[in-house]
Amino acid sequence: MAKAPVLTPQADDFPRWYQDLITKAELADNGPVRGTMVIRPYGYGLWERMQAEMDARIKETGTQNAYFPLLIPQSYLTREADHVEGFAPELAVVTHGGGKELEEPAVVRPTSEMIINDYFSKWVQSYRDLPLLINQWANVVRWELRPRLFLRTTEFLWQEGHTAHATYEEARDFAAHIHRRVYEDFMVNVLAMDVVPGRKTVKERFAGAINTLTLEGMMGDGKALQMATSHELGQNFAKAFNTQYLSKDGRQELVWQTSWGSTTRMIGALVMMHGDDNGLRVPPRLAQIQAVVLAIKGDEAVLAKVREIGDRLKEAGIRVQVDDRTDTPFGRRAVDWELKGVPVRIEIGPRDLENATAMLARRIPGGKEPVALDALVSLLPKVLEEDQALLLKQSRERRESRTTEVATIDEAVEVAGAGGWARIPWAVLGEEGEAKLADHAATVRCLVAEDGSVPDADDAPGNVAVVARAY
Repeated sequence: MAKAPVLTPQADDFPRWYQDLITKAELADNGPVRGTMVIRPYGYGLWERMQAEMDARIKETGTQNAYFPLLIPQSYLTREADHVEGFAPELAVVTHGGGKELEEPAVVRPTSEMIINDYFSKWVQSYRDLPLLINQWANVVRWELRPRLFLRTTEFLWQEGHTAHATYEEARDFAAHIHRRVYEDFMVNVLAMDVVPGRKTVKERFAGAINTLTLEGMMGDGKALQMATSHELGQNFAKAFNTQYLSKDGRQELVWQTSWGSTTRMIGALVMMHGDDNGLRVPPRLAQIQAVVLAIKGDEAVLAKVREIGDRLKEAGIRVQVDDRTDTPFGRRAVDWELKGVPVRIEIGPRDLENATAMLARRIPGGKEPVALDALVSLLPKVLEEDQALLLKQSRERRESRTTEVATIDEAVEVAGAGGWARIPWAVLGEEGEAKLADHAATVRCLVAEDGSVPDADDAPGNVAVVARAY
């Protein structure tokens, strides 16, 4: 009788496969309040690595980290009409505190534009105070009706950047810089994710923004996932909060602003883009454990060699963990590391010691081969880089093979319904066609130029709409 698979196969039930993997790879559990989640240590380790890589890139732009309160006076949200309308259905409101009804209810932040702008208006007085570049790592709450771990949760972790500039051009260029040099660079070069950079349509842009730039990734089932966004806010919030500066020629001018964010949703994307029926496949540049050295049996010589190899790899700069838990069956431990997607397993037993070799198991391409123990330190960096490149290649090939050029709205709907992406001229689709897509659970994920670059305007000649079903 065949053994039941550890995970539901992707081809049988992709959502169930996703949920199985989140649980069995010990990434997260559902929290006690519907829509919340408990991020387990292995899942949080992924987020910490993402934070470190992102934070370094953000700081290279001159942006500094700060922290703003979780609770926002409800009256703040009425200052920018589009913003409050966009977030109203998702708000959690605190009406009582300390056993008494509050004089003014407080909103648990769904985003921090309002409270940050209140302080920007105090901190910006002169052109010498600009640009003001602030980022915070925080949590936010958006009441989610259809929660799914990491993808849509009532509370999630993120970074949100907020900046103020002297001119429109400076703000526009900074939003674009974050989009490409921070977010896209991180996703392509660390997460090994093929993403499509583009411009959101008016219907899909951030509430209160004049332009939203996005990065869209294709998941294993062909659906799209919005990975990170960078917004040009124009002067909408500057007008609402009267954020002005004294220019060099002595005039009071309103600032121009941006905001931008990425979230723990990227962990869900990591699962759905790179995972397979055996579990996660973590890109080596991201992995908090790049290699695990496993003792097959509790032989003292084996244990000593496993620990020695672990130390040598660590000294070579590889993030390594030694697994000498020989009271747990080897097969169970191997499956567990496979589920967690550790890029490389180095398995050593008594027979391997006799041959001065180890069994090298590569999670990303799959397969095992014996390798000389003395060659491991020099070999592993090359192996890890090969596997990093392979993940990116596979994600790009998936998107390209499942993207179709179409000429009509009906064709776009058909492609999206079959688990692919459709590219249709925006001049053909337009806002009327975009509304029709909603009847078929499809959306315009972004607008791109004919050459794949990001358009300068919503109605630029030659704009192409990327249409898909999305998470």
